[in-house]
Amino acid sequence: MSFIEVFWNYLVVSAPFLLGGLFLSGLIHVYVPMSKVKKWLGGNKFGSIFRASIIGIPLPLCSCSVIPTAVTLKKSGANNAATSSFLISTPESGVDSISITYALMDLPMTILRPLAAFCSAIFAGLLQLSFNNSKESPIVEEEAKSCSSNDSKKSAVSRAFSYAYGKLVDDISVWLLVGIVAGAIISYFIPESFFLNFTNNQSRFLILLVGIPLYICATASTPIAVSLILKGLSPGSALLLLLVGPATNIANIAVLQKYIGKRGVAINIFSIAFVGLIFSYITDYLYFNYFSSNFIESMSSHVHNNYAWWEHTAAVILLLLLIKGVYNEKLKKYFVKEKKGCCH
Repeated sequence: MSFIEVFWNYLVVSAPFLLGGLFLSGLIHVYVPMSKVKKWLGGNKFGSIFRASIIGIPLPLCSCSVIPTAVTLKKSGANNAATSSFLISTPESGVDSISITYALMDLPMTILRPLAAFCSAIFAGLLQLSFNNSKESPIVEEEAKSCSSNDSKKSAVSRAFSYAYGKLVDDISVWLLVGIVAGAIISYFIPESFFLNFTNNQSRFLILLVGIPLYICATASTPIAVSLILKGLSPGSALLLLLVGPATNIANIAVLQKYIGKRGVAINIFSIAFVGLIFSYITDYLYFNYFSSNFIESMSSHVHNNYAWWEHTAAVILLLLLIKGVYNEKLKKYFVKEKKGCCH
């Protein structure tokens, strides 16, 4: 498989989730009052961290699609602690990934996965509160800056669509495209069988080394983890992959350093790795001593290699949006002389 094919597969996997996340962020922008967001996820209190961690568990958003949603929350007044908790618990778990975990694995792993995600989010939020306690972002009512009075006449869905695939995608397009290219490079040069030649402890740290920058969607990572377990990977190491892969990637890191700072990104990565390792050892201990010894035999192997036409269509749309965003943010100023108007 050529690099172009790897890059395209990367886009195909990311596009449906990312486009959905963009639209969800647009709906949040339109329907959720900024004062309410600040009340729930703002304030330097444990309650905002707990609520952000809980809210993120059932949401079916992966690491890519959670980026625009978290950016919107951050711009709306959420502090670094709550934003970080949301950024971790949301991609690590979701109703879709929970259901496929139960289908392909078993009940204990189905419980351990969201529990570990919740603990990671809480731990990161507390560290952010202690070591990256920046002032809350001011509430920005961007609708008030509109040049056209027709904006108030648009339907809520139209305004959500315009914001999501207009301003918001432009804001994150450059770093997101850089991250996707970098992720494709990592995917191209590191084979999936790389982990299978090492001990359990070696595999854990290799998963951390590769899984942190690599993008693996929570739902898509489940059959990968199952296949690796069938080839000898321990359940705990597989859980670490399920936590680290979806929660972090280069695109996530590149975009979010702008909003929670480099220190905030470092805290998130440390929290995910630290709590993930703890749960990895706990999981292995539980499976080797208390849970079913027929765990491997009871699992079903599932590999998803073929993509539907609509997934390829989503990838084309995403690529065009990213090109548009790069043009608007970095290239337009060299070709079009901006005119001052009511928005300036």
